[in-house]
Amino acid sequence: MSKLYVEYLKLKSKNTDKLYLFKSGIFYIALEDDAKKLSKLFEFKITNLNQSVIKCGFPQKRLEFYIDKLNSLNVPFEIIDLNYSKVDNYSDYLNNSKVKDIIQSIMKIDMNNISFKESFEFLEKVKVELDKIYNN
Repeated sequence: MSKLYVEYLKLKSKNTDKLYLFKSGIFYIALEDDAKKLSKLFEFKITNLNQSVIKCGFPQKRLEFYIDKLNSLNVPFEIIDLNYSKVDNYSDYLNNSKVKDIIQSIMKIDMNNISFKESFEFLEKVKVELDKIYNN
């Protein structure tokens, strides 16, 4: 049994009404009944997590969009990211994810093969992104 499915069963035993979205790689996925509900709401294709568990989901870059949609539809949900102890504030969670993306882009810079102009443009882009995050 997968780690996600075990966590899903544990959470569903406490609250069957809430839809649980699991961070899995670059996607957010729902399992079993939650997958059926998410598929019905947004016409997502259902696939298999394994031979006995179904799933559906969306890419992490669309998280903010679907949080807004679920909130507007008054669907109770919770994001489960096993890298966090608990996601209580979705705005902070989204901002932390964006900052992590910026850090990863910095880590990928090849310092031996970047021009001054490219460096400056990159820093300008990072500044704009950080301004968006911290001035909301």
